[in-house]
Amino acid sequence: MPVLALDTSAAVAVALLDDSGAVLAARSDDQPRHHAELLAPMVAAVLADADVGRSALTSVVVGTGPAPFTGLRVGLVTARTLGLALGVPVRGVPSLDGVAVAASRVLDAGSTVLVATDARRREVYWSLYRTDGAGGVDVLVAPEVGAADDVAADERTAGAVVVGRGGLLYPVLGAADDLEDRGLVDPDPAALATLAAQRSAHGEELPTTPLYLRRPDVTPAASRKRVLG
Repeated sequence: MPVLALDTSAAVAVALLDDSGAVLAARSDDQPRHHAELLAPMVAAVLADADVGRSALTSVVVGTGPAPFTGLRVGLVTARTLGLALGVPVRGVPSLDGVAVAASRVLDAGSTVLVATDARRREVYWSLYRTDGAGGVDVLVAPEVGAADDVAADERTAGAVVVGRGGLLYPVLGAADDLEDRGLVDPDPAALATLAAQRSAHGEELPTTPLYLRRPDVTPAASRKRVLG
């Protein structure tokens, strides 16, 4: 009963899992601003790698951000389109949760984890978690956006283990140097699929509403004033 999971909040990443949670195939590409060109071929490649047809999919899981408008929209539209075409449920999970779960697998139970990803403009998207000792996390602070300096100075983040690409970009946050080697930089779609299965089993609603947190960079021009003559 394969599940397709994808995330476009940072890198373009796709994973295919079986019903036990084992990863059958996965691919990713961190080229910036190429989400639309990369995602559909990557989905096809992952299915081919696992020798699984689209009609065999039982659900689609998608990261809901937070992330810049354009890249995130590509993933959400693709997931919803696949779900509609195949008649299978589409479940959304905040993308930052995927990084937190990856961190929970290498940290002690009860650790506080700050996930920070790149929001551009010298800002980060961030959220705070506590590891539960069973490979999962509890959300302490829901996703926010703010300047890296402000996040570092926020009393809520004091003593937290910092992971995510924002930690690499902004040393003020105090992240370790080996985040890439430990796979603690970008959201892992396989982790998102695992979370979706757990939360769905507990009856939680998993909407695919995007977490933009701020307005798109491009806004419609103001209408011209009518000149009376």
